Amino acid sequence: MRRFRYMPAVITLLVIAIATGMVDAQARAAGPAQPALGPVDLYFVTQTSLGTPFQVDSGQLAEEKGGTQAIRSYAELMVSSHEAVNGALQAILQRKGPLPPPTLLQAAYATIVSTLQDEAGPAFDQDYVRGQVDYQKANAALYQYEITNGSDADLVPFAQDTLPKIQDHLAKALALEPDAGH
Repeated sequence: MRRFRYMPAVITLLVIAIATGMVDAQARAAGPAQPALGPVDLYFVTQTSLGTPFQVDSGQLAEEKGGTQAIRSYAELMVSSHEAVNGALQAILQRKGPLPPPTLLQAAYATIVSTLQDEAGPAFDQDYVRGQVDYQKANAALYQYEITNGSDADLVPFAQDTLPKIQDHLAKALALEPDAGH
């Protein structure tokens, strides 16, 4: 059985982007229409905005293809939770001005969703659950980074309020690992 180990690469990209200053490069690439967000806040917003479509798309696949009720229920939670969090984020962003599109992880997420579309059975379950564990770990790191280093008066409290939900999602994903090994 082939396991597609994609999320460690996503986590690595996230850590490298933060550590090497890609945050600043992405902020400079926004050009003259750059919003009044610092580079850390801008990076947080672009990556958080990208996570919602990924979680919704992969979650909808898992709602249909998940091999256990626990995996399908978790997927349903991911879809509804990310839609709610994205709504709260969008309400904040409407006051911030135009933002550059999220690009850093877009290709990686598209590849993951495409791979999941082609899988079925235990391989799907294992890749979906492993991906969720890795994604939630990276997402928790992203939110913690914003809490620690961000400067926006709206985004830091948003990250503080949302991080416990992410940690709960991670705990639930970890609990699914035995179900995914069936």
